[in-house]
Parts: sequence; C-alpha cells; structure tokens
Amino acid sequence: MPRQGLTSARVSAAAAELADAVGLSRLTVAAVARHFGVSDAALYVHVRSRDALIEQVAVRAAAALADELAMAVAGRSGHRALVGFADAWRAFAVARPGQYAATQLPLPPEVGTSSAGHLRLIELSYAMLRGYGLAEPALTDAMRFVRSTLHGFASLEVVDGFGHPRAVDASWHSILDAVHTTLSTWPTHRREQQ
Repeated sequence: MPRQGLTSARVSAAAAELADAVGLSRLTVAAVARHFGVSDAALYVHVRSRDALIEQVAVRAAAALADELAMAVAGRSGHRALVGFADAWRAFAVARPGQYAATQLPLPPEVGTSSAGHLRLIELSYAMLRGYGLAEPALTDAMRFVRSTLHGFASLEVVDGFGHPRAVDASWHSILDAVHTTLSTWPTHRREQQ
C-alpha cells in the first residue's frame, strides 16, 4: 500500500531536486527514500527502478526547460529569438545541472515519444531556427551546431571550466553573435563527396 502523502509526482520532484544537489550520476532510489524518511521498498510502489527514476527526472526537466524556452522566444525571431533561447538554455543548465543532464540522456522510444516536454523542446528548437530561413537538411545541421555550442558552453560553465580571467558573460555574448552570423549565412547546399 502506498505511504500516505507519497505520490509519483512528489517522488519525481524530489528526485529532480536531489539530482541538482548531488549530481545525476549519484541519484539513487535509496537517496530519494532517505529524503522522505521511508524504506527503499516504500518508494518502489512509485518507481520501479533507478532507470525509471532517471527517466521521470528527464521527462519532468524537459517540460520545465521547454516552458522556459517558450517564454524566452515568444514574439521574437532571428537574433532576438536566438539570444532568448540561448540565455534560457544556459540559465537552466547552470541553475539545475542534474535536471539539465537528464534532458540530454537518450530515452527508451516509448518514453521519449510520449514526453510532451521533449517533443516541445524539438519543436521550439526548430521553430527558432526557421527564423533564419533554413529548411531541411540545413535545419537539422544548424540545430546540431547550435545545440552542441550551447551544451558545450553550459557544461563547461557548470564545472568552472573557464579559467581565463575574461568575463564569461562577455565570451557568451560574442559566441552568440558568432552563432547568429553563422546561421545568417548558413550554406544551403553541400558539396557531394566524390
């Protein structure tokens, strides 16, 4: 029988907070059970395994990130949309590192395709880039470029990976200007390999 007041939603919310506090790699069912002061067995009523717990965190975090990205790009296009999108992405990754890490994990198809947050992340990302007049296959190539740039910067920032005394924000704004320039002149035709 489920413990009074303990729900799947509360379990996933606590797991998300713990992931940020201790790191996603250290998130366990036992740690969440300790958080609630219950046995591991009591938690298994709400989550079947550690993998399922991580999946719950990923789905929850994707929805939260999608909400923040949507607000950041609403009514904007081109450079303004890119900056809003990138700033929201970076802020989420830095403020919620465990949850952000969960959003980057591959999920089983049945989880990923039913996660409204993950689907919205894809839609928002591609919509932002359509403001640059890109169509497939350039759209996907450009998305991979933007995602790897934002992810790389945020991942380094989270671990204090920028040792140079230049202000990190100054570098960030220069990088976003460079990304905008690149997207504005994105090659739409690729030379075929011989």
